[in-house]
Amino acid sequence: MSTTAARLGPTGQAVKGTTRRWPAAIWTLMVATFLVRGFGFTYPFLPYHLDHLDLSTRTVSTVLAVFGAGWLLGSILCGWLADRIGHRTTLITAMLLATAALPLLAQVRATTALFAATFIAGIVYDASRPVFTAAIAETFPDDRVRASVNAWRHFAVNVGAAVAGALGGLLAARIGIPALIWINAAACALVAFLVWQFLRPDRPHQTEANAGQRRTHWRTALHDQGLWLLVLASLAALTCASSLFSAMPMLMADDNLTAADYGWTQVANAGAVLALSPFLNRWLSHRADQGQPMTGLFAAGSLVLGTSMGAAGFASTTAGYSVAAALAVPGEIVLFVGATDILNRLSPPDARGLYAGIWGTTLAGAVIIAPALAGWALTHGGGALCAAATFTAGLTGAALCLPLAQHVRRPALTHP
Repeated sequence: MSTTAARLGPTGQAVKGTTRRWPAAIWTLMVATFLVRGFGFTYPFLPYHLDHLDLSTRTVSTVLAVFGAGWLLGSILCGWLADRIGHRTTLITAMLLATAALPLLAQVRATTALFAATFIAGIVYDASRPVFTAAIAETFPDDRVRASVNAWRHFAVNVGAAVAGALGGLLAARIGIPALIWINAAACALVAFLVWQFLRPDRPHQTEANAGQRRTHWRTALHDQGLWLLVLASLAALTCASSLFSAMPMLMADDNLTAADYGWTQVANAGAVLALSPFLNRWLSHRADQGQPMTGLFAAGSLVLGTSMGAAGFASTTAGYSVAAALAVPGEIVLFVGATDILNRLSPPDARGLYAGIWGTTLAGAVIIAPALAGWALTHGGGALCAAATFTAGLTGAALCLPLAQHVRRPALTHP
């Protein structure tokens, strides 16, 4: 695709004739997504950092829960702010806040300060997601192009996460985890600079009429049955996806496999992302071109995730777990693109950030639920019960698509 910046109209949408080009703002957000994931060492290495502080198990668990609570709040807050003060201002503010909070997290030892820094780190962790979701929906009127951009965004997230895990693992022993968190802060500062440099200034939103509309958007979102069905379906499906980072290492430890063995499952997962993304992205773009809501694809993605990650409950070797991790990739890609398509159809054009923020809480929720579900299943029934629980979660996500399909409608796009 061309890197030539398409001129955007007053409403922030690209002219229909430029759908094969990505505006500079979209490229900037894509690069930002990769940077915050590829150098996002704080989240995956936070448990190890806390362990080095000689904290009690209860305190470590509480700190991790505080991060999850911040993530939940931050998703809604950043989505709401994206609608209220604009994409550029919201993302710059979040990244500068991360730049200040992460070094504090890396250095403090006092429990109160640690809680505060961790909470702020959670708030800004996924700040770019609702902003990027809203920007894609506003910039591209064409469903096919939206699906393609969203698929490549998911590719950037996955590759970035793989880079963070591999690079962080190599550097942790040499420079220490606090230094990794400082690097994470520097990456956030770079993202703030890129956004300031390449995203256009936000339009003013401060009018009484807009304030009234924002209150209406909150009421609309809270009473939108389609949105809440999507949230519940996504929570169930993403619990399966999150099992890759929670249930799988628990199962592998139960089979006396090492952390190095678990690393190979991540290599298999990243390899599948690199191999399958170009083909799946092209196929999903063609499906989006048909103009039909992707509820069926979302259901299929949920079933694939439930089946593949459920199969990990019956694995006993590194090869078996690696196959399960690779088989989850097509389900994950289809699920994220399908969810974004449904979200775009449900969202009012001037409340896309709020809707994206509410949906984003499912990611944090799944990260909390998945290890709890895996721990319960392993305690009461071993790998077989863990497999059954994971498959049931995937099946639940697919089943919720039946009533969800009745609520999906094509969004009323505004034009310059």
